[in-house]
Amino acid sequence: MILTSKLSVLSIAAILLLVGCGGGSSTDGAESFIAGNGTVTFLKAETRFPAPAISGEGIDGNMIRAQEGKIKVINVWASWCAPCRAEAPTLQALSKKYSDVSFVGILTRDNVATAKAFIKRFEITYPTLVDDRILLDFHDSLLANAIPSTLLVDKKGRVAARISGEITVASLTDLIDRLVAE
Repeated sequence: MILTSKLSVLSIAAILLLVGCGGGSSTDGAESFIAGNGTVTFLKAETRFPAPAISGEGIDGNMIRAQEGKIKVINVWASWCAPCRAEAPTLQALSKKYSDVSFVGILTRDNVATAKAFIKRFEITYPTLVDDRILLDFHDSLLANAIPSTLLVDKKGRVAARISGEITVASLTDLIDRLVAE
């Protein structure tokens, strides 16, 4: 009887743990997500896989297609994400500094109205895609496994690096410079 009670308690605890770690929105409007810790992953050129085409409808309703043959910085973000708000000014500044690099945002798990307010507040000038299904196409390589995540694609169109979590000036600058030097 005691063993059965302990198993029941453990089963209930396991279910609550799994439910608590699930993604998505709750009924009270709160968002749950996996927070990254800024871990940087850089792939050697010979181990890289082709990136999917970075194209689709932009937040402004226009079609966006990232330029081929350029290094791409793809930032996955949401307006409700505190680390996304913290890194937005850095991403914008680096997009200006590296004018030969194509910066593209991918909005995830958010609505367009609040995302537009975010873009206006942080004066983001690079385009943002509203269809985050494109992230599924990274399944052969590095996945956007946190919000925010930043993926880098080399000049040959291969996924080269990921920052899982908030970027820093140093981390993103180092990755871009390494790809420029290739």
